[in-house]
Amino acid sequence: MDIAIEVATAPTPEIVGLLDELNAALAGYTPEQRHALSIDQLFQPGVQFFVARLGGEAVACGGVALFDDYAEVKRMYSKLSVRGKGIAKALLRRIEDEARSAGAPVLRLETGAYQLEALRFYESMGFRRRGPFGPYLKLPQRAIELSLFYEKPL
Repeated sequence: MDIAIEVATAPTPEIVGLLDELNAALAGYTPEQRHALSIDQLFQPGVQFFVARLGGEAVACGGVALFDDYAEVKRMYSKLSVRGKGIAKALLRRIEDEARSAGAPVLRLETGAYQLEALRFYESMGFRRRGPFGPYLKLPQRAIELSLFYEKPL
């Protein structure tokens, strides 16, 4: 299996397609309960975004936002057809490496309570539950009532 993880420097049609699939998977949440970065925000300073390719085809994506005292996984998604093939693990390792290289002591994330496969995946990769952090602390409870927060020391 030939998995390649590339830095994405612009929102290509492939990336937009992956993010559209991710948005469809999040349809069970109200707009107020979705905390994703916009496509434009993914390509701003302080965020590194990646695309994973299998045999040349874009099959997964994800990024890392860097803050003063932590880094955060953003917009991670892999196509249903490639789940269980190690692509998400390779992508998350790249995200972890990027955060570690930037000096972040911990990698955090927010995901939804309905994303059971994602929850199992992150827990299997060493992430542990924690309370809200950063900008989530300022949101009304109804906006994060279906959010689950995780972190992993780097």
